[in-house]
Amino acid sequence: MEPPPPGPCPLVEDSFTRFSSQSNVYGLAALPGPARGREPPPPPPPPPWVSEEAGGTPEEGLPKQAEPDGGAAGQGQGQGQGLGGSGVSGSPGHGGGGGGGGGRGCRWGGPGGLLAATLKGKVVHFRYQDLRQKLRPVAREVQFTYIPVDAEIVSIDTFNKSPPKRGLVVGITFIKDSGDKASPFLNIYCDYEPGSEYNLDSIAQSCLNLELQFTPFQLYHAEVQVGDQHETVFLLSGNDPAIHLYKENEGLHQFEEQTVENLFPELKELPSNVLWLDVYNIANSGRRITAFGCQSGYIRVAHVEPARRGSQGSHTQIYNALVTSTIELSVVYRNVLRNGLEDQLILPRSDQYDSVLCALVTDVNFDCEPEILLGTYGQELLCYKYRPPNPHPAEAVGHPPLSQPEGDFYLLWQRTFSSPLLSIEYVDLTCDGLCELALHRLTQAAQCLLERLRLRAAGQRLSIQNGAGHLQETKAEEADGRDPRD
Repeated sequence: MEPPPPGPCPLVEDSFTRFSSQSNVYGLAALPGPARGREPPPPPPPPPWVSEEAGGTPEEGLPKQAEPDGGAAGQGQGQGQGLGGSGVSGSPGHGGGGGGGGGRGCRWGGPGGLLAATLKGKVVHFRYQDLRQKLRPVAREVQFTYIPVDAEIVSIDTFNKSPPKRGLVVGITFIKDSGDKASPFLNIYCDYEPGSEYNLDSIAQSCLNLELQFTPFQLYHAEVQVGDQHETVFLLSGNDPAIHLYKENEGLHQFEEQTVENLFPELKELPSNVLWLDVYNIANSGRRITAFGCQSGYIRVAHVEPARRGSQGSHTQIYNALVTSTIELSVVYRNVLRNGLEDQLILPRSDQYDSVLCALVTDVNFDCEPEILLGTYGQELLCYKYRPPNPHPAEAVGHPPLSQPEGDFYLLWQRTFSSPLLSIEYVDLTCDGLCELALHRLTQAAQCLLERLRLRAAGQRLSIQNGAGHLQETKAEEADGRDPRD
């Protein structure tokens, strides 16, 4: 049966903020915040979609020349998004995070809202406020210290410390142009003063400045168990190629780099620069799934039990991998822990709108089933829906089926924007229990590109005109019998 034609986007644009400079690729970071007018609800289960796909153990990985992306501006080959779990047979990634209160944002503690980092060193805090009994969007610049005026921000990430610790942590990587060479840095902001642990302005003034010996890429955070307590750490990919781990030293009130293999043995011996990384902790099991994609096209997934430093065999929940691509069709690999890359479903027409720059798996229409959102450089937001197989195929054709039908994905709706879509977040900005969809568009970069193309075209026309004028002058001199060089 043919899928229905894609319909219009059901989401309504509420507000927008225009930045004074070009926004960078990893420009959005959701901030946790208190619920408005009520006690904090219990935390929702984490979304069961992580990232990438591949082999099975921390030492195994399968190269895949399908250039997935997850917000890395289409650089290289081998990024991806979404490794999902399902307790429902036949539905890839059933229960993917989001829906009503399933997104991030309005949790207890923290200012809430979004941090948007622009390429030229500016960081803007966007949120909604109750003003005269109406919710109104408010955007203001936050003055994070130790970011030079000539710095270019590469990535930004935030997290709340794992209980029983308290406090908001913000990480920003940037490159300082020193003239003869570029100097990369990681700034980690955290305020230890009692009462200021979640005050964004105070946190922005409490900086640990670390000079890096590599070019930074994605800045990510993950929770791990250290001894008998949980810790949230920063994971930073670089062009060494390696993943660098930064963990808090509570006694010294600062973060320190530690050997990544001690806590993440699956992240050693990387074959290429990691452009996208995801870690999903399986609830109440002590196990996790780690997946990453490299610039070379290499992708790896690892199922790890930290106590055993190895992989696990039997699984009752299904995990699926969404891999988006710069030049090829995006795909969903189903039940990767059992099937690896043998069982895939494509997302039709996902290669028709230039590079896929960002992706998200969440329930945007509140039907308790996840949708897949793709943002492209071709200025399209694509929403895909899984369609389960016909429950009675034998009755339909009059004889037993030769193989188990697998279902498919179809384009549910799409929306066209005026500029490329660089990043996407699904977060409760209004603290009403329902999530909003925040998109980061590269408006000024598109305008700058068009302006440069116009200038280049004008320069070529001028060059052609000057050449034609010189040719006419030379011919006139030859007609007079003079040497043009006289």
